[in-house]
Amino acid sequence: MPDAATDFDLAVIGSGGGAFAAAIRATNLGKRVLMIERSTVGGTCVNTGCIPSKALLAVAEARHVALEAHARFPGISTSAGPVDMRELINGKRSLVQTMRSDKYLDLVGEYGWELREGTAAFAGTPEEPVLEVTGPDGARSEVRAAHYLVATGSSPWAPPVEGLQDADYLTSTTAMELEEVPESLLVFGGGYVALEQAQLFARLGSKVTMLVRTRLASAEEPEASRALMGVFSDEGIRVVRRAAVTSVRTDPGAEEVIATATIDGGQEEFRATKLLVATGRRAVTEGLNLDTVGVKTGDRGEVLVQNTLVSSNPRIWAAGDVTGHREFVYVAAAHGSIMVENAFNDAGSEVDYRHLPRVTFTSPALAAVGMTDKEALDAGIRCECRVLPLEYVPRALVDRDTRGFIKIVADHASGKIVGITAVGKEAGNLAGAGVYILEAGMTVEQVANLWSPYLTMAEGIKIAAQSFSTDVSKLSCCAS
Repeated sequence: MPDAATDFDLAVIGSGGGAFAAAIRATNLGKRVLMIERSTVGGTCVNTGCIPSKALLAVAEARHVALEAHARFPGISTSAGPVDMRELINGKRSLVQTMRSDKYLDLVGEYGWELREGTAAFAGTPEEPVLEVTGPDGARSEVRAAHYLVATGSSPWAPPVEGLQDADYLTSTTAMELEEVPESLLVFGGGYVALEQAQLFARLGSKVTMLVRTRLASAEEPEASRALMGVFSDEGIRVVRRAAVTSVRTDPGAEEVIATATIDGGQEEFRATKLLVATGRRAVTEGLNLDTVGVKTGDRGEVLVQNTLVSSNPRIWAAGDVTGHREFVYVAAAHGSIMVENAFNDAGSEVDYRHLPRVTFTSPALAAVGMTDKEALDAGIRCECRVLPLEYVPRALVDRDTRGFIKIVADHASGKIVGITAVGKEAGNLAGAGVYILEAGMTVEQVANLWSPYLTMAEGIKIAAQSFSTDVSKLSCCAS
């Protein structure tokens, strides 16, 4: 469209990681950018997701170490008193406010795009879409742009369980605002949010029970599920597998929530003072009037996009959680940058998830990159796998924490590594290293003969590669 026909080159709805990445890239290209936010600037990650949850997980880890260090390290004695949850939450809020200012609000002024408070909805036609923006005072304005980006993120979703809506349940968002540690906590779900939150509150002092439909971390390797089951059992977290929750009710007299679940064909009741529902998230698209401008959405409200991030309307794009793609802030940021290059430079770039790293911040952490064993088989790859227990990794022995493993999935014919999964301390860093291994197309033999610094967890990848051809139990601790 001619510049004279539009107010902006790019109008962005939302202000999270994808929105900011797009705005920064477009501004650097000299484009006129408007960002519209109806609530708090920064999106899920900084306000209610990554930053606050990991900040509290770090606190819980510190307390757990203080309580358990004497069992791991002979010769020291430590202790930890009750948790002042209100003080922890205040500290978390302070960190969030600082990062929101430093990494989001301050950047708006530095780059110079316009930030407008208000609620946006599409109007016009598919050929001539416009945005109607309603400000906090009720005033309305109309925005015309050459391109539009929907980056409205996602929100916690609860399944249609009888009585659940009346149970005053917690979500991953509201759990981060509790000012008292629950005496007991019932968690619905077995994914990464459920795992992190369950361990967080257990380590702060709650008695935690998880009701899981299949197994923990069901999208990852079964070895990861078994490893985490062991960790959680040791920490007093009860995990009930193959549990289908049928109803929820409250007991006002006991101030408890009661969940009924079907397990192995029978019914069982579970009680707790608080209930956390961590069963997934859904795209935030309600009220955007996407159908008015010819933008198709999926069953969960997600904007359906091509790998170039364009929607069914060539002038409307989407980025981040609202696409229904993997819910990581670095995915959203990549989406925002790719979208701008495609919209304004006709780059034709596509999102490639083949070597996407994924981390669950339990302790020990679960991290992976590339394919699982099953995914490789489903893709027609005749694979060969090795699972290395951490008892063979010198760093884990020194840390006196051998809970976990490193698994390598390789193509049997070529030896090319197609997937790495780890449960252990610093597992996220192992997945980060794995990205480069997979991107380079390296083989098991190549990795087994690379330099690797002694007494690092990264050395475990090399040892796991060596296990394809060597009995690693017979290696010296520093054998190359």
